[in-house]
Amino acid sequence: MTKNKGEITRFMERYYLHFNAASVVDAAKAYEEQLDKGAKMLVSLAGAMSTAEIGKIFGEIIRKDKVQIVSCTGANLEEDIMNLVAHSHYKRVPNYRDLTPQDEWELLEKGLNRVTDTCIPEEEAFRRIQEHIVKIWKDAEAAGERYFPHEYMYKLLMSGVLEKHYEIDVKDSWMYAAAKKNLPIVCPGWEDSTMGNIFASYVLKGELKASTVKSGIEYMTFLADWYTDNSENGIGFFQIGGGIAGDFPICVVPMLYQDMERTDTPFWSYFCQISDSTTSYGSYSGAVPNEKITWGKLDLDTPKFIIESDATIVAPLIFAYLLDM
Repeated sequence: MTKNKGEITRFMERYYLHFNAASVVDAAKAYEEQLDKGAKMLVSLAGAMSTAEIGKIFGEIIRKDKVQIVSCTGANLEEDIMNLVAHSHYKRVPNYRDLTPQDEWELLEKGLNRVTDTCIPEEEAFRRIQEHIVKIWKDAEAAGERYFPHEYMYKLLMSGVLEKHYEIDVKDSWMYAAAKKNLPIVCPGWEDSTMGNIFASYVLKGELKASTVKSGIEYMTFLADWYTDNSENGIGFFQIGGGIAGDFPICVVPMLYQDMERTDTPFWSYFCQISDSTTSYGSYSGAVPNEKITWGKLDLDTPKFIIESDATIVAPLIFAYLLDM
């Protein structure tokens, strides 16, 4: 057992000895080993991890330099900020499995958009951000400037216009921690998020140009340059959930190696996925890590872990391990 570790870490090392539990500890130790040898780490956030309040611990992971780049969905990008400014207006629905279509309709009429057992308040969350982000978009366009989706969110947070609305400690917001560090973020498929939809509506109305927000292709080329510049000691890949947040960035290695013919590009030096998808071939999110070898993403000896469990349970445990909690 590791000495001088916190209670959670000691608990995990004593009792998490087999099956998925052992994989949790093995993956956490290997993550720590990557950082100790000077490797960098990409963390991908899928699903609704921000609404699950992952920021309470992920913010500290960012502050303690245990992640160097994030790939996330547009939902995770915005929902952390929504929780920051409208936390008291969220409604928890613990009996969500029993809801009828009529119950769901009534939530809609109340402006409550449900994410499993948690309802996001539309007026207090979406609209509170909208008036400020639209101004930032328009000011950038007027100045002939273009930014990535996450950079606009950083501008929003750093401007201070939302401070009067803060309802939780900013230490519990991973986006605030990321903005303070200007942490690199890749946000593929941002267009399908609420803010992406709002931006598209302004484009349709002729009030903004689509080019004012940088595109997914530009995210990929940014990531390619970042990977090239930072891979000297390896870059690990810690994937929470499936989907585009993980699929998009992991492809940067075969793109550089095969399409750019940069055959000195190193493979990802570590891979872990927390997924509740059934392990299967043909279902990408359920594919075992070895399949990624055939696609030129992982090497023969890349440490590989798949933890078949709920990410809202497992990710905080691994982060607690890394923080010696």
